[in-house]
Amino acid sequence: MINAVLIGAGNVASHLYLAFAQSDILQFTQVYNRNLTHIDFVTSNTKVTNDLTELEEADIYFICVSDSAIGALSDKLPFTNRLTVHCSGGIAMDVLDNKNRIGVFYPLQTFIKNTDVDFKEIPICVEATNSKDEELLLELGNAISESVHKISSTQRSAIHVAAVFVNNFVNYIFQIGEEIMEENQMDFSLLHPLINKTVQSALNNSPKTLQTGPAKRGDKVTIEKHINQLQKVEQRELYKTLTNAILQQYGREKL
Repeated sequence: MINAVLIGAGNVASHLYLAFAQSDILQFTQVYNRNLTHIDFVTSNTKVTNDLTELEEADIYFICVSDSAIGALSDKLPFTNRLTVHCSGGIAMDVLDNKNRIGVFYPLQTFIKNTDVDFKEIPICVEATNSKDEELLLELGNAISESVHKISSTQRSAIHVAAVFVNNFVNYIFQIGEEIMEENQMDFSLLHPLINKTVQSALNNSPKTLQTGPAKRGDKVTIEKHINQLQKVEQRELYKTLTNAILQQYGREKL
C-alpha cells in the first residue's frame, strides 16, 4: 500500500481523497490544511494537521491548493527528495521546489464539493521529472481512472485553456440563457433538450461540422432583432462578439 499525504481541503482535494479511498493501492494517512474545520471529508483513521512541520513521511505528497499558493507552499515543505505533485491544470510542473522530486497529477474535470463524480470517466494527466516517478503516477492514475495520459506542462496548459472555453465560458452562456428565459417568464428547462442535443452532438462529431444559426447563414435581420431584444449591455456585447467570430469563420462581413 502506498502512503500519501494530502495538502489542501478544497474541491479537488476532497474528491481525490474519496476516489483513492475506494482503491486498494493508496491510502491517505494525513491531510493538511490551514483551517482544520474544512477537513470534513476524511475518515477517522486519517490524521489531520494545520502545521507543515508536522507532516509525516510518505511515499507521495499531493498539493491541492489554489494555483497562486502552490509555489510558496512547495517552498515551505520541511523535507527533501520526496515525491511531491500538484493537481493543477494551468500551472507548470517546475513551479514546485526542486529540493523534492516533482510531478503533476491533474484530474481533468470541474469539481463541486459534496457532488458525486465517477473518477473512472475522468482523464488523469500525469508528468514527472524521472521515469520511476512517472510510472508510479501512471499506476495511481490507472487505479482510479480508465483514461490516464502522459501530458507535458505545455500541453496541459493548452488543455486548461480549452477547458475554460468548453466548461466555464459555456456555463456562463447557460446562465445568460437562463436569465433571458426568466426575464420573459419562462422556465429554463424548456432549453434542456436543446442543451442535451448540443452536447451529445459535440461529443459524437467534430464541432466544426455542427454550426448552425443566423450567424452562419449571415442572417443580419435576425441578428439585429436578437441584439435589440437583449436587455443587458454585457449580453448584447457578448452576442456581437460571438456572432462576429462566426461570421468571420464563414467568410461573411462582420457587424
